[in-house]
Amino acid sequence: MAYLVKSLKTWDMVNLIRQCIVGISKEEFEQKLARKSLRETLSAVEERVGQLEGSMEDIKEALDGVEGRIDNWKEQSRDYVKMSLDSTMDQVNELFNSHKDKMSKWYDALAAMMMALKEETMATTLALSKRIEELEGELASC
Repeated sequence: MAYLVKSLKTWDMVNLIRQCIVGISKEEFEQKLARKSLRETLSAVEERVGQLEGSMEDIKEALDGVEGRIDNWKEQSRDYVKMSLDSTMDQVNELFNSHKDKMSKWYDALAAMMMALKEETMATTLALSKRIEELEGELASC
């Protein structure tokens, strides 16, 4: 008997079991098998849908957490950039003010030198004008 069972194909075994045990026709057996298979398939699909819905909820929660972290990083980055720019601006202002003070001192020194040169030039021009008048007087007397 075991040899006979091994040599039969699966579908032949199903038909043999159906005929021996159940006592229903092949068509009735196939319809019951199809209905049972459809019920099992539908049940399995519903179970899988439930699992997927649970997974989607988990993913939504994880996504909310990631979005929260991204928002936090954006805020921290914005604060860091603002702090860095403020610090850099302060350093630039200090450097500018330092150079402004130096340039102001140089300008004041240059202005003082220009005034001294102008006074010296005026004094020299006055002295030369007097000397020219003296020489013209001497030349006229000769």
